[in-house]
Order: sequence, then structure tokens, then C-alpha cells
Amino acid sequence: MAIRQFGSAAAVAALLALATPAHAVTEINWWHAMTGANNDVIVKLANDFNASQKDYKVVPTYKGGYADTMNAGIAAFRAGNAPAIMQVFEVGTATMMAATGAVKPVYKLMQETGEKFDPQAYLPTITGYYSTSKGEMLSFPFNSSSTVMWINLDALKKANIAEIPKTWPQVFEDAKKLKAAGYTTCGFSNAWATWVNLEQLSAWHNVPLATKANGLDGFDTKLEFNGPVQVRHLQNLIDLQKDKTYDYSGRTNTGEGRFTSGECPIFLTSSGFFGNVQKQAKFKWTNAPMPYYPDVKGAPQNSIIGGASLWVMGGQSPEVYKGVAKFLAFLSDTDRQVYIHKASGYLPITKAAYAKAKAEGFYKDQPYLETPLLELTNKPPTENSRGLRLGNMVQLRDVWAEEIEQALAGKKTAKEALDAAVERGNVMLRQFEKTNVH
Repeated sequence: MAIRQFGSAAAVAALLALATPAHAVTEINWWHAMTGANNDVIVKLANDFNASQKDYKVVPTYKGGYADTMNAGIAAFRAGNAPAIMQVFEVGTATMMAATGAVKPVYKLMQETGEKFDPQAYLPTITGYYSTSKGEMLSFPFNSSSTVMWINLDALKKANIAEIPKTWPQVFEDAKKLKAAGYTTCGFSNAWATWVNLEQLSAWHNVPLATKANGLDGFDTKLEFNGPVQVRHLQNLIDLQKDKTYDYSGRTNTGEGRFTSGECPIFLTSSGFFGNVQKQAKFKWTNAPMPYYPDVKGAPQNSIIGGASLWVMGGQSPEVYKGVAKFLAFLSDTDRQVYIHKASGYLPITKAAYAKAKAEGFYKDQPYLETPLLELTNKPPTENSRGLRLGNMVQLRDVWAEEIEQALAGKKTAKEALDAAVERGNVMLRQFEKTNVH
């Protein structure tokens, strides 16, 4: 009898086991804008996290360029199916901050889930961009970069240029020599037209882009990048564009291949271009800090960050939020930060990761990966160089780029173009205030 009872209990247990669903894994959707070598890094981070525990599965999805990803995420939130995590470029910060309810601030998420989180552990030049004036972190810094000048060393040698240029006048002179040495379609160029030639240029020379600390101290900011430094720089580009000593490469980073293909031997763009340069360039290369005008008092100042942060979207379940908090803690791990830094060229976001990379002698062999960090920390930030936070920034950049393009095409003077960019931009800022700031 006892044996029969035991047998039937085992059978019941077996039946119950079949009827109980397997342990449910909570999916965490992560929308991003990374391609090429940087996409590989994102996939590896998701896979490593998924393998490290059994409760959550991060699913990364490429959603197009930065602007496309942000627009898709906002549309998805309105439709009630937003991803849990969205990568948004730094200039989308004001738009995300104003989207009340659409986002879950990171500092609140970490508080509510009880995950280990020390805001002091992160590099302040990076976190300041993504925090409230009280220092509360709104989004999680992920891929931070700065503008650097990429250099084709073989091309410099061919043109008998002994030193990497430090100032803008030297760049212009060297670009002419490079043209004479056979680089006829492009002596130098840049990606991200407004980031390089207005936003970073202004910070690096300690001149304002806009009032109220470039918008960090309030949305009622007014643009003022039509000053002497910015006008002079654009005028130089207009003059050099005529014979292709300088050649325009577009509003975003689609022209970066002109450097890796060997066409443009001097190219200013993000330090996060490193992964692609390493994979694609068939010549000796390095990078250097952005050039500056030596007669501008106090230049160079410090650069500002580019890249993107991870925003946690509103309206998710408590279980999803728990998983997101665990994933952000996972990303903050020192060794993982060092890996991201080495693989992508993006900056380590924690003080410990920077210190560890330095202690390992990493920059002795690869000094080009420290360039953006040295630029960001060159001098303590001023009102003009802490960063920028302007509403409708995606649309603003298009308007500014449109005016720059008019000037480069010879349809406007540098002053006319920048005056128009400021005037049109201010109208858009007032519009943003009306509709978003309550």
C-alpha cells in the first residue's frame, strides 16, 4: 500500500511539474543607433549580461541613426509600446527631460530597486550633462565621446609634414601641402557639421553658444554663436572649400569613410570612430586634440561630450525595471567599462575604469584613446564649456547646417549665415518652451 501511495505521489508530482510553466524570463528591449564595430560591442554586452543570470534577457535592436532612434522611441511611447531602454544622443537630452512621464529617471529607478548605485563613481564631466542642477542622474551615460582630429600619418609623411598640426592656421597650411601631394579632393574635412564647427568650436575657445550656460541653467536661453570666433572659422572654411583644401562631408557621420578610405587625410569627428578606423584604415593613423586659434584668449579650454546615454522609458512593469537596474549596474562594473573603452574608443564613464586603464599602461601603446579624456579635462569647465541643453536640438542642428551649407555654396557670407541660424533657432527655442516647459 505504502509503495502504491509513493508511486502515485511521484506521478502527481510529475504531472504538476508538467503543468507548471517553465521559469519565465523577463525580456528587456533595448533600442540603439550603433553600427559596425560598435554594434558588435552592444551585442556582446547583451549576450554577456544574459549569460550572467537567468531572470532577464536584454534584446538589443538597431533602430537607425541617433535622430531616427529617438523619434521611433517617442512614437512608440505614445502608442504604448516603448522599449525599456533607449539610446539617445546627448543633444536629445532636453527633449527627453521635457517628455514628462515618458521617462523614468535613473536615480529614481536605482533608489526604488535598491541596486548598488553611487553617482560619485562616474566622471563628473560626463554625468553633468545628464543630471539635474541638483546632480540627480536622469539617464545613464553609455557611449561618451568627444571630437578629435584623426590623422593619416602616411599622408603627412608623403607631404613632408613633420609634425601633427596643433592650431587651425597649421591645419589650413598642412591641408594645402596635402593637396599638392596628391590628396586633390580633400585636404581636411569633418563629420557632424554643427557639433564640430559650432558646438565644440565654441566650448574649446570658451565662447558662448547660447546664454544661460548654453541652456544648462534654464530653457529660456538665447543662441549667440554668431560671434567673431565662429564667424571667422566659417569664413575660413568658405575660402578653403573653393579649391577643396577643405571639403564638406555632410551633417551627420555618413562621410567618415572618406578618412578610412584614405581620401581625406585630416578628419575631425568623434573619438567613437576608433573601432571603424582600427578595422578599416589601411595606413598608419593616430588622432590628436582639436585645433584652436592661438590668438583667442584662454584657448584651448575644454571639450564637451558627444555620444549618447541610456534612457529608461516610462510605463514598464516593476519586473522590467528590476532587470533594467541590474543591467545598468552590470554595465558600471570597472572591468566591463575598461572593455567598452578599449573595444570602442568611447570613454570609460567611471573614475575607477579610467584609473585602471591608465594603471595598466594602456595609453602608452594607444595614446589616441586618451585624447578625448585629456580634452574633456584640459581645464575646469566654464559656463561656456560645461555642455549644452537646447530643446528641439535635432531640428536646430538641421537649421544651423542648412545655413552653413548656404555659406559654403557661396550664397551667403559667414556672418549672414550665422545671424540667420541664430535668428531661426531662437524662434524654435521659444516654440519648444511654449509646448514643453510647464
